[in-house]
Amino acid sequence: MSAVLQTFDLYKSFGGITATDHVDFTLQRGACHALIGPNGAGKTTFVNQLTGVLRPTGGRIALMGEDITKLPRETRVRRGLARTFQINQLFATMTPLEMIALVTSERLGRGARPFHALDRDPELIAETAEILSRFRLDDIMDQRIATLPYGKQRQVEIAAAFAAKPSVLLLDEPAAGVPEAERRELMSTVAALPADVSVLLIEHDMDLVFRFATRITVLVNGRVLAEGTPDEVARNPAVREAYLGEAAHV
Repeated sequence: MSAVLQTFDLYKSFGGITATDHVDFTLQRGACHALIGPNGAGKTTFVNQLTGVLRPTGGRIALMGEDITKLPRETRVRRGLARTFQINQLFATMTPLEMIALVTSERLGRGARPFHALDRDPELIAETAEILSRFRLDDIMDQRIATLPYGKQRQVEIAAAFAAKPSVLLLDEPAAGVPEAERRELMSTVAALPADVSVLLIEHDMDLVFRFATRITVLVNGRVLAEGTPDEVARNPAVREAYLGEAAHV
């Protein structure tokens, strides 16, 4: 495997508070890599630096080997870095069909009025249909997003991020608030993404993390406490003490 996203000595401070403390991190191609840690560990601050929401105080971020530390958010998306949020960032009055077509049309350079082309643009039609099918949205594609169950709304948001054709997909607590049955469907869809899409999963649900992640990084007080396979992390005494609990996943 090769690295698709890396940070080098990444540092972020807010006045006298250090939120990201010299973090070296590597996301390998094709991995499902989980970032975990207790509340206040610095996970959101770290991800916000990766995506360009926050500018690091020091250090460097590389995407596919290129320095993106100072690039704006939209440029990072065009270069293959997409994300979802803890709270859905969707157009509630749109349908899944319209939402996916909008993102796909923008990526294909068709402009911001894709709906007029849905019946006469074979490439747009084919790509939109494939994404709707992959994320199991075919049967609800014409329903308003605001009327969908919350789990399906999360599915639409991940599908929209995938429509940007990212090489790296950052999922910020995708299962938060989603009922158990819908949660399993959601994460099985993520697990079935193409191998050329590398996933960084920020999640509090440890059962979900240990079920789907191939590698885990534990962040505590802005620092990397541990990193390894799920089994290695579960058996790490420092991790159990700091976060998982002595009896968890032994």
